[in-house]
Amino acid sequence: MAQKKAVILRIDPKLWKDLNIWAKDELRSLNGQIEYVLREAIKRRTGEKDKN
Repeated sequence: MAQKKAVILRIDPKLWKDLNIWAKDELRSLNGQIEYVLREAIKRRTGEKDKN
């Protein structure tokens, strides 16, 4: 598996709180939730079909 890249992210406190709540609702870490949201956005942007 490829090594993950570290990124510094400056984020609005309200957005951070909302993402954290969403992550907990879906049993993910905040980092995992951000990765999930970004991955889904890329799928929509590129038209990639769900592989499930």
